[in-house]
Amino acid sequence: MDETIPLYDVLIVGGGVVGTALLHTLSKYTDIRKIGLIEKYSDFGLVNSASYNNSQTLHFGDIETNYSIDKARNVKRMADMVKNYLESEQGLPPNKKLFSRYSKMVLAVGTGQVQELRKRYPPFSELFPKLKLIEKEEIGKIEPRVLEGRDPGQEILALATEDGYTVDFKRLCHSFVDNALKNNPELDIHLETKLIKITKDQYFYTIYTNKGEFRSTVVIVAAGGHSLMIAKSLGYGKNLAVLSMAGSFYTAPKVLNGKVYTIQVPKLPFAAIHGDPEVHSDQVTRFGPTAKPIFELERHNMSTFFEYWKTFGLGLSPILSLLKIISDKILFNYIFINFIYDLPYIGKRLFIKEVRKIVPSLKLNELRYAKGIGGTRPQIVNNTTRKLEMGEAKLTGDKIIFNITPSPGASTCLGNAYSDTQEIMKFLDNKYKFDIEAFERDLM
Repeated sequence: MDETIPLYDVLIVGGGVVGTALLHTLSKYTDIRKIGLIEKYSDFGLVNSASYNNSQTLHFGDIETNYSIDKARNVKRMADMVKNYLESEQGLPPNKKLFSRYSKMVLAVGTGQVQELRKRYPPFSELFPKLKLIEKEEIGKIEPRVLEGRDPGQEILALATEDGYTVDFKRLCHSFVDNALKNNPELDIHLETKLIKITKDQYFYTIYTNKGEFRSTVVIVAAGGHSLMIAKSLGYGKNLAVLSMAGSFYTAPKVLNGKVYTIQVPKLPFAAIHGDPEVHSDQVTRFGPTAKPIFELERHNMSTFFEYWKTFGLGLSPILSLLKIISDKILFNYIFINFIYDLPYIGKRLFIKEVRKIVPSLKLNELRYAKGIGGTRPQIVNNTTRKLEMGEAKLTGDKIIFNITPSPGASTCLGNAYSDTQEIMKFLDNKYKFDIEAFERDLM
């Protein structure tokens, strides 16, 4: 074996919030010292973790109406880890500030939605004690423009809480890395290091990059949609394809004091339209996301076009799966109207009808298409069942894990790191220790 090639116990591929959360967890709560991370870009969190590529929201499951009580319980457990970490990092200077807190609510409009929300409240109020059921008058006190211009006879109701976190996940990546280095100065971090391929022999994985070769006993791939492409190159996930859904946003001058969500369509795996304050400017309200399929693994990056098709697959099976999925009337109509939302002139005029369910008095000239804002979310297509896979997509192999799309995104990054670290201990034959008690004491 060439001893000039760096050898790690664990190598992480990807410097977004999922990869850096794992780096932090391994460095602080285990005694593994030979840890490496490679990231193809010049900085951490430049793809889906960047504030301009996501909705900046820490999801708990309290106002996400497409979550069952069981899913909400699981998501809350993991989102609480991120919340506790954020609260422990409050003393950072303004240029490193990680989050802002706002009120948040989910708004039911019309008799049907109001009845649905009333039924939802009792079990969710037990899981979320701060969650309140509020009527029209109190809604107006918190969010005046939700009532301004609304038909007085229209029935509305909301679930509301003060625990709304708007997060700069790119800065969170930096925080994870900074704290990882404090706990393990021996870490090897390689930026501008693009993965070319991975191979495996009897003992190690060899990772080939534009900066040379690395070897590792365990590899954790946290590269979004690219994770499935890498998995397929090693023989995993052959029955899966990826559907890249791009989300766009519109902005307006401040019209909301906090976050206001709308009722989710249960059959759709995409977020319902909502309004949020920008993470670093409460004078701007962002509305979205829209959702449309694109043929790139990364938004606004045409170099990932061919990588997308390698991941999607060019056989008959993924095409048949896609045809079956979009033949669903609800999903087809959703994709069609969301495609129009991104078009000049007509898009804004259609989109404002959705926004006016939240802010009825919003004027057309207050709404602007947020050019360059909005990333992608890889939705997994199962070519065996011909269905979209909802929620998390993770593949575990021989001393390797592929994190494709944690659910719901960055909100579960530390929960994901917690479970991956437990797997890593097994991969390394329990030679090392994971201080679970310390992790749970700090973050749970």
